[in-house]
Amino acid sequence: MARMVVIYRTPKNVVAFDRHYFEIHVPLAKRIPGLRKHEVSDGPIATLVGTADVHRIGTLYFEDRAAIEMAKSRAAADTGR
Repeated sequence: MARMVVIYRTPKNVVAFDRHYFEIHVPLAKRIPGLRKHEVSDGPIATLVGTADVHRIGTLYFEDRAAIEMAKSRAAADTGR
């Protein structure tokens, strides 16, 4: 299984970010073609060098790298990029 990891820095307005993320972004992400599983971090995120300026980490699971590339190309076509 292949993973795509998306790291979000701590926003100025955490409440507004989380509302948008969970009400808009996550439902859209779950519709990505080939997506097998989706996880979102919950709680503090630390690194080997201490606390990070990271608010959330989203991990998207696909069957393989080719499935990730297919999903990215479809998303680009859908948005005209």
